[in-house]
Amino acid sequence: MHMVDSVFVMPGTVAAPRGGILRDLHNRYEAVRETLARIDKAALEMGLPNISARLVEQNETSDRRGPEVQYLEIFAVSIATHDMLIAEGVKPFAIVGQSIGELWALAAAGHLAVEDAARLAVARSQVLTRQSWGGKMLAVGVDGRRAESLAELINHPHLVLACENAPRQSVISGPEALIAHVERVADALGWPSLQLDVPHPTHTPAMAQAARDLRESAPRVPYGAGRWRVCSPWLGRDVGDDDPVDLVAGALTSRVRILHTIRDLHAAGADAFVECGEWPVVTKFVEASIPGVQCVVPLSESDPVEAVRTLAAESTGGGPFRSRLAAPSSNGHGPVARVSEPAPTGSVAALAVADLPVPAAVSAPATAPVSYVAAPVPSPAPAAPPVPAAPVPAAPAAPAAPAVVAPAVVAPVAAAPVASPSAAGVDYETVLAELRTLYGDFLGYPPDLLGEDDGLEAELGVESLKQVALLGMVSDRYDLPDLRSNSSLLTVGTLRRIAEAVVQARAGGAGV
Repeated sequence: MHMVDSVFVMPGTVAAPRGGILRDLHNRYEAVRETLARIDKAALEMGLPNISARLVEQNETSDRRGPEVQYLEIFAVSIATHDMLIAEGVKPFAIVGQSIGELWALAAAGHLAVEDAARLAVARSQVLTRQSWGGKMLAVGVDGRRAESLAELINHPHLVLACENAPRQSVISGPEALIAHVERVADALGWPSLQLDVPHPTHTPAMAQAARDLRESAPRVPYGAGRWRVCSPWLGRDVGDDDPVDLVAGALTSRVRILHTIRDLHAAGADAFVECGEWPVVTKFVEASIPGVQCVVPLSESDPVEAVRTLAAESTGGGPFRSRLAAPSSNGHGPVARVSEPAPTGSVAALAVADLPVPAAVSAPATAPVSYVAAPVPSPAPAAPPVPAAPVPAAPAAPAAPAVVAPAVVAPVAAAPVASPSAAGVDYETVLAELRTLYGDFLGYPPDLLGEDDGLEAELGVESLKQVALLGMVSDRYDLPDLRSNSSLLTVGTLRRIAEAVVQARAGGAGV
């Protein structure tokens, strides 16, 4: 009987994990308790607060403690999930990290000590903060070739294709003013796009100074061969006898080709991809790149341990594992959100774009869904129904021409033919009915199957970029421009929340 070969994937910069996310794992597994103690020890030595306390004991969202703490929290969640998988008998075919997630992968595989990985993550954050580059990262719902051509139109050495996440999701990194130009061009072309709210835009030649600074200032740490195979999306090969400092520094200026790594691993025999994070981030890229592949995100399941044990049973010849495509997460919190400076607004984990993605960047739990992961989204889904795609998913592509419009573009995108609301306030039931029709027509769902409390991403599989496009349509329809920037409607979006926001805003505009 065929045994499943699983790839462990480590997200890059995503939103801060929820408080208490590791409580059960901490109570169950000695390996998790030991790992968290080692990360806490390293944090204390660097003058940072305790990392595990909030993840194990508390339930509130992260406060503004800076990017270093958030990076270490993401690291702690990734390594703890890895420890659980190993303890339950799931051995990796390979380990892959997105952007800074490559550092987590090196630690998980045993190439370097957990404490040294924590120190290197903090050193990386510090050199990026010191450089204080005025750049941005933009997720665009097209393939890498077109995204690269778009960047080349402007012809600036620091404006480049930074990440190839999925067949229809790429990330461009560059100076803020130029990214604004790229965004306008993408809008004009009808290409969905979303700026990634990350404190440390990377994967561009503009990071050369930070890379040099890191090589000169970061502590050199012992490293070895490791227990598991580690695949590097920016090197385009397995990690061998590579110095971790050089690996982390080199990634700052290099393109992350997670799409190609995913496809290569699948071609080599990988049957399942297991995300070592709180939400589907890198696995969204996987699902968009290899339709139908098994993707498991234990921490987003109602019973993470049971999900892992089911996978372990298949790995030893048991029955087929339940794919997330068929069984979406039931925890109701919604998945990936784009990363940003810890801004407490909701709880989500992000666009995973590459490290941006870290995605990348250290951010708060409530940013708009995306991952550049390391940037983190987020990758446009194939033209059809509601299959969750990568964290910065793009809008559906019509058979003949792009049917999705970026949030800022006011274009006639398959919207429901409903009369425009009057300037006065509108009632909730009317707005909800109109939203069901609009969203149903756009997504190909029968309107009566769209529950008002169904999570748009977690339960209906509406990717981040599609949500951005739809929210832009709602904004235009009800003449509420501020609705576009309401990230809370993207991170944990439901039709109820959007309808209530419309009613409240219209009532306010009418002076009610």
